[in-house]
Amino acid sequence: MATTSPTSTHQLLLLAGALALAGGLYALPKGIVKPKEGKAELTQDVARTANRDGGGAATNGSKADASSGPRPAETGTVGDGHVHKDGDEHGPEANAPHTQATTAQRQELNTLLAQYHTSTTANRRQVATTLAARYATVQRFDSAGYYLTTIATVQPSEKAWQQAADAYFQAYSFAASAERKKMLGTQARELYDKVLAANPNNMDAKTNLGMAYMSSDDPVKGIGLLREVLEQDPKNEKVLYNLGILAIQSNQYDKAIERFSQLVQVNPKNVEGQFYLGVSLARTKRGDAARAAFQKAKALSNDPALAASVDEELAKIRN
Repeated sequence: MATTSPTSTHQLLLLAGALALAGGLYALPKGIVKPKEGKAELTQDVARTANRDGGGAATNGSKADASSGPRPAETGTVGDGHVHKDGDEHGPEANAPHTQATTAQRQELNTLLAQYHTSTTANRRQVATTLAARYATVQRFDSAGYYLTTIATVQPSEKAWQQAADAYFQAYSFAASAERKKMLGTQARELYDKVLAANPNNMDAKTNLGMAYMSSDDPVKGIGLLREVLEQDPKNEKVLYNLGILAIQSNQYDKAIERFSQLVQVNPKNVEGQFYLGVSLARTKRGDAARAAFQKAKALSNDPALAASVDEELAKIRN
């Protein structure tokens, strides 16, 4: 039996909660708590899942203020701070409790930051690489992106640019404010443009670039990029999933059914695909087909939270 990771289920439930307010679906729990989310949050969660499915690391993300670059290691959490031109952080502006760092992690970050600013050019790349990894561990993806960008700038390559872009994309997908989301989305897009300049056939970069455009002033361009990927790779699960979610977001449930049907045909074990196929079918009053999709999603995962959510949806159909 296939299983879903905790992050996968977490994101699945977040998405379902967002859809609840967007169109009447029961608000599924975010860590057992009913979330208050709307279409903006749905777009964020789509981006998170997009990155998880191929663009970068999967985590619960970081919500921060409107500054970019590395963050200081604060007591209790890795806090937010304005970053000046030299890369130094000058005090927290807000705390993000979900980005808890242990005492050892905070000490290591502080030590590495000191090493970075005093290291020679020859050693700085290695310190930056370590800093990026440690910041990712404590879910400060913009800080990770900052250091990965410094590496890519010195030694540019498709892989280096994508690592930096993926980090900023992850930060973008968890941004708490419109201002910060716009800023991080812009940074991610600029970096993905560099990836595609090195390799125009990098479908993963093009997909994430498309998703990064969804909260920009030109979301139509984002849809166009996703469709370009699908034309080149009709079985691309990541794009099919994202287009399906975007269709639900815009209340185009027949189109969502088409996308999720394609997705589960490509991969019958895609839990999110089966779940959202059920959601879309239920919205269009196709009860029997919706039940079948929900049951498949439940059978593919041994996660009790997902099972409970599916049972709630099935109960609603019966009623």
